[in-house]
This record gives sequence, C-alpha cells and structure tokens, in this order.
Amino acid sequence: MAIQLEHDDYQPPRAGLMLLQCMVLALFCVFVMRFWYLQIHKGAEFARQSVENRMRYERVYASRGLIRDANGQLLADNRPAFALSLKAENCADLSATLAQISAWSGVPLAQLTTKYRQDSVRGKPFEPIIILNDLSYEQMARIEAQLIHWPELEIVTRYKRFYPYRDVFAHILGYVAEANERELKNDDWLALGDNVGKQGLENVLEKTLRGEKGCNSLEVDALGRVMGKQPIEEPQNGESATLHIDADLQRQIFEILGKQTGSVVVMDPKTGAIRALVTTPAYDNNLFVSGLSVQDWAAIRDNPYHPLQNRAIQSVYPPGSIWKLMMVGLFLEEGVSPETTIFCPGQIKVGNQTFRCWKRGGHGAVDMARSLKDSCDVYYYVLGERFGINKIEDYAKRCGFGRLTGIDLPHEKAGLVPSRSWKTRRTGEPWYRGETVNVSIGQGYTLVTPVQMAVFVSSLLNGGKLLKPQLLAGRPVEVRGQTPMSDAARKLVREAMIETASVGTARVVRRSDAIMGGKTGTAQVVKIRMVGDRRQRTEEMEHFERDHAWIATWGKKGDEEVVVIVMLEHAGGGASQAGPVARKVYDCLFGVDPEEYNPGVTKRQPQVRVESARRR
Repeated sequence: MAIQLEHDDYQPPRAGLMLLQCMVLALFCVFVMRFWYLQIHKGAEFARQSVENRMRYERVYASRGLIRDANGQLLADNRPAFALSLKAENCADLSATLAQISAWSGVPLAQLTTKYRQDSVRGKPFEPIIILNDLSYEQMARIEAQLIHWPELEIVTRYKRFYPYRDVFAHILGYVAEANERELKNDDWLALGDNVGKQGLENVLEKTLRGEKGCNSLEVDALGRVMGKQPIEEPQNGESATLHIDADLQRQIFEILGKQTGSVVVMDPKTGAIRALVTTPAYDNNLFVSGLSVQDWAAIRDNPYHPLQNRAIQSVYPPGSIWKLMMVGLFLEEGVSPETTIFCPGQIKVGNQTFRCWKRGGHGAVDMARSLKDSCDVYYYVLGERFGINKIEDYAKRCGFGRLTGIDLPHEKAGLVPSRSWKTRRTGEPWYRGETVNVSIGQGYTLVTPVQMAVFVSSLLNGGKLLKPQLLAGRPVEVRGQTPMSDAARKLVREAMIETASVGTARVVRRSDAIMGGKTGTAQVVKIRMVGDRRQRTEEMEHFERDHAWIATWGKKGDEEVVVIVMLEHAGGGASQAGPVARKVYDCLFGVDPEEYNPGVTKRQPQVRVESARRR
C-alpha cells in the first residue's frame, strides 16, 4: 500500500502547543509563589517552629519544704521516686502503648485507659500525663531499657512525700496527693500530675511548702530522643516549717491512748504553743501519697470510729462538769458570794421534770468551792435557772465558746452555745426551763471541742487571755480575746481545781512534786436510764450510748506550766477513765512522781508559794 506524505508547506496545529506552554508557565509560577510564601513570607515563622520542634521544655519539680518538730526531728520528708509519663502528641498508637505499660507493670489495661482518659481531659494536649506513680527500682530499670522503642514514654524522677511517724502525726500534718480537676482549675501554678496538700498543715501551708518549679530545655532528634539538656530556670525549694510539737511526747501520748477513741491536747498557757495534739484512732497518711487503693480506702471509710476525724478540733461534745469552771465565773459576776451555800438533796424538780445530782444521796449544804471540788450538780441547777439562758449564753461566748480558736488546721468546728433564738430557728419551738438546767452543767445542746477547753483553762492561768493555739514555731503570741472573769474569780477557780486534784474527783492527777489542778467531767450521750432504783451502769449500755469522759487539768513544776485536756469518747466516767490518761501524760511531761499516788492514803499536794495557785 502506498504511503502518502505531507506536503513540505504543512503546518501543525499551534493551539495544543500554546496550551502546553501556558500550563508549564502556570506551574512554574505556582512553584515560585509557593517558594516565596514559604521561604520569605513565612520563613521566620517556620524557622521558629523548626527550632521548637528541635527544642522541648520540661518542668523541674522543686523539693517540698520539710516539717520538723520542736527538737528538729523530721515529721515530713522527701524521698526520690520514679514515675512513667506519656506525651500524647508523640504517640502513634495509644492502644499499643497502654497495653505495653500494662504488661510492664501488671496494672490492668482498663485501669490505665481510664486514668489516661480522665487526665487527658483535665490537662493540656502537650502536657505529659503521669501513667504510673511510685515505680520500684526493678520496674524502672526494666522499663528504661526498652524506652528507645517508645519515644512517647519517659521515666520522670520526682520527690515523694514521706511521713516517718505515720498515724501519730496524721491529723496534724495531713497528706499530699495528686491535684484534682477543681484544684487544677482554681490554681494556675498547678499542672497535671502535681501533688498538693489535702489536709492538715500540708494544706494550710501549701503555697509556702511547695516552692517554685524550674525549667530545662531539651534538644531532640526527629524521633523525639533527647540529645542534650540545658537548664533555663533553677527550681526554688519550698520553705521548711518547725512546730511547737514535741514528737517524742506526741508518740508517747499516742501509745497511752492505744485503742481508745478520743483526743489529748497539751498547751502552754502563757504562749498558746501546742506541745501535743493527739487523736485516736488515726490513719497512715503515707497511703494517700501514691494513690489510695480501693481496699485501703474502704477500710478507712467504713471504720465506725472515723479515723479521718481530728477529734481535737473537728468533733464537738457536751462538756459535762468541766463547764462548771466557766459557770462559777458567771455566778461571781452576777454577785453570788463564794460563801453562799445551796442545799443539795440529790435532785430537784423543775416543772414536771426531775433533775438528779450524780451523787444519789446529795451533798448537803454546798458552797462555791465545794461545788467544784465535789462537782455538785444541784448547785448549778439552782443558780443556772436563776440567771437564765440569756446570761449563760452571753458569758460563755465571751469566754471563747461557740467560736473558732483560729488554730492553723483546716475544718475546725466552733461548737455550740445554745440560745432561745437558736432553738427557735432550729426547731421552731420555744426554750424551756429544763433546758437551762441542762446547759448549766454542760449538757443539753451545749457542744465544745477539746482545743476550745484548752484555750479556756489556759486563760485561768494567764490573766484571762484567750490565746490562739499555735502549732508553728516562730509565730508571735496572738491574743484573740479576753474572758470576763475577774482576777478574784480566776483565783477562786484555780484554788478549787487544786483542791479537786488534791482530795476531790480529780485526785488521780495529784503529784508530790508539782502543783496540780483539775476538773473531771462525764458527758451524757443519751438520757439517764434507771434499772430499778439505780442508774444504768456503763458496762450495761451499748458502746455508742456510753458517756464521754473528760478531764481538764493544769500542772506547774518549777518554771514549767502546762494545760492538759483529755477527752475519751464513750468511755464512761471522767475520773475513772480520762483521769488515768492525764496522769500518764504528766509522767511524760514531769517525769514519774517520786512519791507515787496511793489511792488508799489521803494526802494533799505540797503547797508552793505561787500567787496564781495559792490556796484560799
């Protein structure tokens, strides 16, 4: 077949060629514009981002301030601990990473996943999330050897709080634990995984104890591996704190209380310094530092004796007969003579109610000093009803009851001094005469804390000053009020307390080498029940229906003067139960009495010529 050739003057179509040339030119312009945009217009920004991708920053945690007792013994220490953190922005496969962590640690994958989800919502996307706390050295070594394959994971060294005395100081120190969502929101200083003081002094002193974080810059490669580290800002360790508390005394009192439920307050009446503040039962505050297990939390939460409760400042009780120390001041202010006697037949009737004295046959004719020494209830029934609830309320509040003492611990309770208006608001009912009679002996609606009673008893010895109880050393003495008791009234009360500790209901604390004053109290929890013609005995009652046992005491040996308050829940009589505890506390303070008290021998204390304690 013949092939037909084109003529020499044939011209191909130019439209396609022009289109191709335009497309090449347009593509070239796009490349040029993009190059200009990236290298010139955005060049500085991308250069900065490049440096930031190469440089990362890490927080350097400050060491938390230490807490020591009055003798320099460590009560709250810091120990290095290892944690495993995960940075989500570097994580290619989150499920695989969490599964690997579960295999390393033995922690269930579901638990790790839940923790990650909770913390990722609370934190910022670029912040590392602490997945495992408090790794053992063996766990840390095993994980560290494989981290080259897991660039999103990092072993972090942090300080872990440690409380060497554990439950002995739990209610004073409190504990630290990981900050929750509310705390992170309210405090810009905190970041995800930070620990914060939750209770006690750890909470009150949080901002001084925690210090200031530092910062390091890290140079990393394309895989996120650290190639170099440079400090930018050094961390500033937290300020340490010293307490007035004597750790040895605190521990001894804790052992004296043993399994009893209650509290002991030891206070310097001149300065307000708290030398011991013990509550039992207690809890091991170290359990909260690394995260409380479900089992440990259930054991604490379900304990019927509530070990988390600081009974010295948070539990309120009827004061019982130690309230009479305050009532005597009211009677004297209202013009009652100390020599005025009231006959006690063992009971009185108010309306259709019978109010009994603790002594079944009565005390006979009783004056003011004897009313304290023998704790005659009828004396206070009669005079309390005579002056009425309004005057009792006003006087008690001026003596510091019904308000906070200001101690440097959170969640202190103010107690309650009842009044007509309070009852109307609370119940919608009027005030009855019998309720005034009850209040006059520290029963009924009246509620106080052991630390309030320590402040009041101290005021009897320091000229009437209501001092702030001071836990922290180096703080100035703080006077928060002045009782309305006159010098003569305070002197009479002190002398009556000496007599009570010598031959009265508080004689269990009597010593041959010191001036001792005391007043016992037994606070009813339920209405008195009669078994035939007698009162129901303590051992016949259910535990939580038994009386509370109080004793309010002070002692002076040489230049040392101290107030000791003991309150035991549902223990029975103040003299028989709280008294022996107080005596053992004074043995710790003053040493063992060289002439041990013999209950079968009646002997008075030596009378040292001290104006504040001279007998009438």
